[in-house]
Amino acid sequence: MDGSLLKSVLKDQAERFTKQDPGIQREALKKVKRLAATPFAIVVSGLRRAGKSTLLSQIAQTIYHGDCYFVNFEDERLAGLMVADLDVVHQSLIELFGEKTTFLLDEIQNVPEWERFARRMIDAGYKLYIAGSNARLLDKELGTLLTGRYVPIELFPFSFREFLRFKGENAVYPTTLTTSQKARFARALESYLTHGGIPDHLKYPTADWLKTIYSDVLYRDVATRFKISETRALRELSFYLLSNIAQPTSYNKVKELVKLGSVTTVREYVDFLTSAWLFFVVNCYSPSVKKQQIAPKKVYCVDTGLVSTVAFSASANRGPLLENLVFLELKRRVGELYYYKTANNREVDFYAPNTRLLVQVCQSMTQQKTAEREITALQEALEETGIHRGIILTEDFTEESVKKTSHTIDIVPITKWLLTYEEPSTV
Repeated sequence: MDGSLLKSVLKDQAERFTKQDPGIQREALKKVKRLAATPFAIVVSGLRRAGKSTLLSQIAQTIYHGDCYFVNFEDERLAGLMVADLDVVHQSLIELFGEKTTFLLDEIQNVPEWERFARRMIDAGYKLYIAGSNARLLDKELGTLLTGRYVPIELFPFSFREFLRFKGENAVYPTTLTTSQKARFARALESYLTHGGIPDHLKYPTADWLKTIYSDVLYRDVATRFKISETRALRELSFYLLSNIAQPTSYNKVKELVKLGSVTTVREYVDFLTSAWLFFVVNCYSPSVKKQQIAPKKVYCVDTGLVSTVAFSASANRGPLLENLVFLELKRRVGELYYYKTANNREVDFYAPNTRLLVQVCQSMTQQKTAEREITALQEALEETGIHRGIILTEDFTEESVKKTSHTIDIVPITKWLLTYEEPSTV
């Protein structure tokens, strides 16, 4: 690449990055600040347009006060760069802005073998922040080159707390709720379920951003990246998953519905979609890995707004949207998740074995039959796992604790849990 053109691109990027609106402070910034003084690279991965570039801007402004380099490798003017060119990029940055020790690198995975450059710079004492819209940044693509040299951070669309702050609304759950406050939280939850947390869509709700993002993920992040020339099956598979979130799904059944050649191909395509941050696959918990693989999966989307906008008849089925919302919040809080089936074949929505947490999601517990069903399933799971406390999340604004000899079930308003509820530290 011509040296003067490269410098022009880098200077242009730096000027636009400096002027970028940092937006509301992302909750992920707290974790970044804790890790800033460590010698590790920070790898931020998430759905395209979920706010990774904004987070980099907040890192630059709040931690380094602008004393860092920024390069966006998704800029088409930098297309075709190879790993050997990254030293030239570094030299150009020094010539333009002087010596700095911190790099903010957006979508650097577009450069083949970029990990070699990253490892050398980390070993030389430079601080690297790497952002990308591919979940494989966090595993296979880093391979062994950066093992022990990076910390992953998953960036999701806005949480409910961030959503309220973005809207300029109070994100504090009061000790005592008035009728008007209940109505406000109910409206906010409805809006969050419908619109989700992707910043561009919330800024420009009439611009069809969600359909554009969905299309970009399918064709740019999946079909192009994984060289899928026949996209019909990919489209139909993705649409089926969106329309059946939170439902037990058999890959064999999906194979027949979308006319894919084999279960292996279905599994491969689903893996492609998860690598692009569109979906998450949840296994049924079992101590046997083989049984986990055989059992039906449950699939969740990275944003409820995408489901509401793209999926078939999503608005008519509120329960799965609520469950999807809770899944995303649990992913932020506890990481690895399963669903749980009791010995009597009763299902509990979420089980986090690392934090020994069981969570059930129910729209309303006002009907006795519904309450008995949800409580019974959770009680069985608590007894089988030996966990002492479980949670039922509901849209109702009433709270209750169901106490048994060996365990307690907390029934908690979902809005309170999203805003203030802390998971118990003891089991």
